[in-house]
Amino acid sequence: MENNGAKSGNPIFSGWYADPEARIFEGQYWVYPTFSASYDEQTFFDAFHSDNLVEWTKVERILDKKDITWAQRAVWAPSPIERNGKYYIYFSANDIQNNDEYGGIGVAVADGPSGPFIDALGHPLIDQFHHGAQPIDPHVYIDDDGSAYLYYGGWKHCNVVKLNEDMISLGTFVDGEVYKEITPEGYVEGPCMIKRNGTYYFMWAEGGWGGPHYSVAYARSDSPLGPFLREQKILAQNPQVATGAGHHGMIQIPGTDEWYIVYHRRPLSETDANHRVVCIDPLHFNPDGTIAPVEISFEGVSARPLTNVNSV
Repeated sequence: MENNGAKSGNPIFSGWYADPEARIFEGQYWVYPTFSASYDEQTFFDAFHSDNLVEWTKVERILDKKDITWAQRAVWAPSPIERNGKYYIYFSANDIQNNDEYGGIGVAVADGPSGPFIDALGHPLIDQFHHGAQPIDPHVYIDDDGSAYLYYGGWKHCNVVKLNEDMISLGTFVDGEVYKEITPEGYVEGPCMIKRNGTYYFMWAEGGWGGPHYSVAYARSDSPLGPFLREQKILAQNPQVATGAGHHGMIQIPGTDEWYIVYHRRPLSETDANHRVVCIDPLHFNPDGTIAPVEISFEGVSARPLTNVNSV
């Protein structure tokens, strides 16, 4: 079903947004981005949903800083997941620069993907630097065996923690560690994990978020804990299309090997660092399991309705 040949176009919805996380919830595509503005204005999250990747509906302010007692500065980089009928969203707040400042990564919970999300703890889930990683840019991943992991980190360090069944407290790895560093070469921020054919694909953003060379690279492993050896960039600017392409989420069509990458980039007409838009393009795997570099486009993707899918 091609919806009369309609294409999503890029960006897929209007407004300045960045750091998109992409999911399938309740038979719909969902994208949860950062509202890309100055810190004084970056104080809430909107979400967007679609039946076909082409037409998107905005749900405003699914979580607002005013409802997070400990959030004093910007909130950004949301990452949602569903478990046991509840929806959890992990996010960055306050942009702390050292362990004496208050903030870090929080978690909120809701009964549905559109929220409203309620701060689950009344304080950050992760509020300190461990192994040099600034507590920002969370990405939540649940493995096939039900183990839940939260990947995170800025300042060129990446950690992973285990989430307990309640999804709002941290577990311990078998070696006794709570915070395990997994930083690959070139890592800056924006981690993302998928699993395909038994292989873990770990991806991350490289370069400075405000500049044209922001990009995404990846590594593979047979464990969600690595080791992750950098292979190559898979997403980068195209001076004919847009710059600063990075910090992405992934969509797999259930039951298929069809994948899409949802990411932000900066239009060629823009010089303001916060002028970023959310885009989508196909992502392809080569026969040997490597990822082919993404061709960023103005056209986006064709309509892809979902059928008989409840949640992923």
